[in-house]
Amino acid sequence: MNVREWVDFAATPRIDPLAGHGYPPSPRPQERHMASSGTATLAPRAATGGIAADRLRSLVERIERLEEERKALGADIRDVYTEAKSAGFDTKVMRLLIRLRRQEPQVIEEQETLLDLYRRALGM
Repeated sequence: MNVREWVDFAATPRIDPLAGHGYPPSPRPQERHMASSGTATLAPRAATGGIAADRLRSLVERIERLEEERKALGADIRDVYTEAKSAGFDTKVMRLLIRLRRQEPQVIEEQETLLDLYRRALGM
């Protein structure tokens, strides 16, 4: 892919997967300018090697924000496990229950069947 094809590819609109989920829309800088002759010329951003610096900055900042939120959520989850432990619940079993609730019922049944088979094979 040559530079011209890459710029054409980068200029095509993309669907933002986070649109409508509470995130502000990412800025989309003007990709092309129309010259007086009516032909398209490359935008000034082509001088940065074809990278839309504003778009890149926006994406990086969004990822950083999400990482911060993930850290905060992790701390909240640890607090809930601490609370459960102080209430007398076994947190290892709770983690197992949460993992099982994420799985499909067929997968759980298959795993339980195999576990039962392996236990009988070992005389447990």
